[in-house]
Parts: sequence; structure tokens; C-alpha cells
Amino acid sequence: MKLTKIALPVIASLTLLPALAQADTLDSVKKKGALNCGVSTGIPGFSATDSKGVWKGLDVDFCHAVATAVFGDPSKVKFVPLTAKERFTALQSGEIDLLARTSTWTATRDNSLGLNFTGVNYYDGQGFLVNKSLGIKSAKELDGATFCIQAGTTTELNLTDYFKSQKMEYKAVTYDTSGQTIDGFKKGRCDAVTSDASQLYGLRLKMEDPSAVVVLPEIISKEPLGPVVRQGDDKWFNIVRWSLFALLEAEELGVTQANVDKQLKSENPNIKRLLGTSGKAGEQLGLDGKWAYNMVKNLGNYGEMFDRNVGTGSPLKIDRGLNELWLKGGLMYSMPIR
Repeated sequence: MKLTKIALPVIASLTLLPALAQADTLDSVKKKGALNCGVSTGIPGFSATDSKGVWKGLDVDFCHAVATAVFGDPSKVKFVPLTAKERFTALQSGEIDLLARTSTWTATRDNSLGLNFTGVNYYDGQGFLVNKSLGIKSAKELDGATFCIQAGTTTELNLTDYFKSQKMEYKAVTYDTSGQTIDGFKKGRCDAVTSDASQLYGLRLKMEDPSAVVVLPEIISKEPLGPVVRQGDDKWFNIVRWSLFALLEAEELGVTQANVDKQLKSENPNIKRLLGTSGKAGEQLGLDGKWAYNMVKNLGNYGEMFDRNVGTGSPLKIDRGLNELWLKGGLMYSMPIR
């Protein structure tokens, strides 16, 4: 009997720990009055500052979206630029609340760093950028080449695996940032740059003559990029994950920045649940019922964000490809909001 009396309070107290942990990040963000969001040091189309110092890009828009879901205000974000080496440590230490920085979801990162990937906001793959003057048409012609690569990324291992499989050799020159990487290429310190194909299209724009370089056709890896949070905080994980799903669901349902107010009167049950005119999706996340409405009203749906940052409405002109909705042959798919 004595053992039972002692054990019961201990067990009861332990059951409270997950609930307390789940509230930490959301409460912290609210107390600070802003979301600390980790981004790159400058990748065009994803996270980079414009001529006025304003952060723009697909990942930047996602930071704004999560801030909007929490505060109803997209401006409640503090952007923290991070190199590939710094990014995960910054999240682990609590310096940032969310990492939205072209980070590839891998087993090692998901299982050994104390972090959780909340989804995929861009399906990518590693490619090669070379000068057209070399006359190279395929990565298989790069035997013995020297590559400029960014340290602390999946790029190095992918390159090693590919060249071993092709029985070719290479040399590498590593840099801390993407900007340093393309500068090394400009200065002739390497024959080619290898990175995520999306980054290569952005790096082309930093060349004096973008038409003088070409991205080769080979894609040698799977690079599912997505937002990352710390493990042990399921409530915050859910907020970030369902913010991404809501943006995808809005595109699928045809809810746009331009028509979202009109859609508040829709009788479509899926739209009603998305925009909070029925159901309890916002309440279940610990957010306002109009959390998804606020995101679309301020930023548009996923397709609109893609188009203006990396798609046809941007300088990069990247085709949707795998990042098209599942209804149109792509991989983008939202879990049901119901």
C-alpha cells in the first residue's frame, strides 16, 4: 500500500510533462511577440534580401505564413540568416523557433539531431552548373573535374556516391555559403558547381551573363526540402505542419488571395473547414479559427507563393514539375482538414 501511495503522485506528475513541453514553443513565440525563423544567407527564390534589405522567397513566405497563423500578422517575424553548418545547431539551441532553409529531409537528420521535419515544401534534386564554353552536355563528361560545393550539406556525399557509381574521379573546393560558392566558380577555382537544382537556377542569376552557363540535365539525388522544428513539442510541430497543408489545400480548392473573402460564403464543406466558418481546426491547434484564412489573405495559397518566388512569375522561371499538385501529376498533397 505504501508503494502505491508513493507511486501514484509520481506517475501523475510524469503525465503532465508532455503537455508542458508541447506548450513551450508557442508560448515562447507569443511572449516574444515574433517568430524567430532561420533562413539561408542568400538563395534567390527561397530566402534572400532585395535591394532594400527586405527578405523574400518561398521559405521566407512560409515563415510569414506561420507567423500569420499564430498572430494574424505576417510581419511578426525575425529572420535569422544561417549557413548550412549553423542551421541545425541554431534550432537545437533555441536560437530559432523554426528552420525554413532549403534543408533536405534525411533519415540521419530526422533520427539523430533531436529535430523533426514537418513536411516538404519543395521537391528538389542535385544537379550541375557549368560554363557553356566547356561544351559539356552531360555530367558523365566531368571525370577529373573540380567542383565548388557548399560545406555542411548533403551535396558532398551525393557527389561522392555518384562519381563512385560512374567510376569517375573529382576534386572539391568547399565554401561556407552559396554566395562564396558561386564566387569561387566565377573566379575559375572550379570547373562546375553542384547543388540542389533549384539553387543552381538562382545562382545563375548572380553571374554577369547568366546565359553563359547551363544546368546539365542529370539529377543525381532526391532532395525533399522542408521546414524543421525541435522534437518533443508536438503542438508546435502540428502548427507548422498544418500551416503547410492548409496552403496546399487552399490551392487545391481554388481559394486564392484574391477570392478568399468571397470564399467565406462558400457552402463547400472543405472550404468552410479550411477558412474556419465551420469545424474546429484552429481551436485544435491552439490558434484562432481564421488561422488559415489569415495566411491565404496575406500571402496567397502555395501555388501563388511558388509562382511569384521561383515559378513563372519570378526571374527563375522554374517549372512546377514534382511540386505540382497531385491532381495535376505532382507530389504536393495535403492531408484532409476535417
